[in-house]
Amino acid sequence: MNAHCDALIIGAGIIGAAVGFELAKAGYKTLNVDKRPAAGCGSTGNSCAVIRTHYSTWDGTAMAYESLFHWQDWQNYLGAPDERGYPRYINTGCVIIKSNHYDAAQGFRYFRELGIAYEEWDLLTLKAKLPLFDPHAFWPPRRPEDDRFWDTPTEKISGAIFVPSSGYVSDPQLATHNLQRAAEAQGGQFRFNCEVVKIRRAGGRVLGVTLQNGEQIDAPVVVNVAGPHSFVINRLAGVEADMRIKTRALRHEVHFVPAPEGFDYENNGYICSDGDIGCYSRPEVGNHILIGSEDPECDPRQWIDDPDDFNREVTLEQWTAQVYRFARRVPSLGIPQDPAGIVDLYDVSDDWIPIYDKSDLDGFYMAVGTSGNQFKNAPVVGYLMARLIHACQSGHDHDQEPVKIQCRYTGLTLNAGFYSRRRAINPESSFSVLG
Repeated sequence: MNAHCDALIIGAGIIGAAVGFELAKAGYKTLNVDKRPAAGCGSTGNSCAVIRTHYSTWDGTAMAYESLFHWQDWQNYLGAPDERGYPRYINTGCVIIKSNHYDAAQGFRYFRELGIAYEEWDLLTLKAKLPLFDPHAFWPPRRPEDDRFWDTPTEKISGAIFVPSSGYVSDPQLATHNLQRAAEAQGGQFRFNCEVVKIRRAGGRVLGVTLQNGEQIDAPVVVNVAGPHSFVINRLAGVEADMRIKTRALRHEVHFVPAPEGFDYENNGYICSDGDIGCYSRPEVGNHILIGSEDPECDPRQWIDDPDDFNREVTLEQWTAQVYRFARRVPSLGIPQDPAGIVDLYDVSDDWIPIYDKSDLDGFYMAVGTSGNQFKNAPVVGYLMARLIHACQSGHDHDQEPVKIQCRYTGLTLNAGFYSRRRAINPESSFSVLG
């Protein structure tokens, strides 16, 4: 006889584990399967785990704001012990650089609507808070091989926005393990080293999955939370024709450099979003600085056809581009001879806004296109998906009347229709990792 569960979740990254947890809390017999050997050891484990609230849309900002409180109340939210302990949420605050050319304030009107506290910093305040930072404007972001990269700047940035309630999670893989244990405490199960090779269907409904070893698992609900493999799973299910928005895998690098001597960046640094140079950064253990790309036009995008086969090594070209751009903002930065960093894949939708939705195959659902910026939103996404799945399985027509949820901490109402697979490309999106 085939194995059976009420809901099978493909993926055990941070969002897959959260979906399993919330469905198990709702009374479903859940099973998360993952081709990796443990929860959160795929792209989640290489996440920068930044917790911030600035997004380019009201819906993105509202979800991130609600999610913030889950991280601040992490152990109470989980309601279950973990023998490995818990990661730290480190509240550094977030500095968003403003310039005359880059609209850093895009979407900050939503802060006022939602009651998210922020401060306007002039250059004197920015210099006092971050004396390492050069206040000149370097827009537009360029790469060092461009001769104009080395031009002496003549303008200055206009200041910064500071958002006090922002930070990062110290160990994203441990946070995912926490969710696994919380789901298991509710009766959920996890199986690893299990690759899904077939989505079984009949009569317009999903029947379950077949694993690489030939084992079949029956389930009336299958949820695609496969991260960078999401497009592979959607094609197995045959649901892409009904989707106006699709997903692809995008290769990304994040680099590590030592902080300048004499400055305790680990304890006194901030999350920083600097569109003027096309980089984001945050403090890292060992008094290092983590530097990532905000996907400016000068950085080529490396789309990956096979998410199991890509270059996992830091490239000198991208290392030089990101670190040298950051060094323009922080001239005292020492640049190591040996590049160091991490390389992984983003799961990117056509407009860099996720898809949290049903499909035209009854019982098959998607939490995909998470764009490298949805780690922070996992708790809320888990709850939204659980409510959406329960409503649809009970006969609700989500396409005609989108499911809405009321947030536990903020009391806000979130409309799942915003994340529809059938939406038009959203022109408000940043079309970058910023979301």
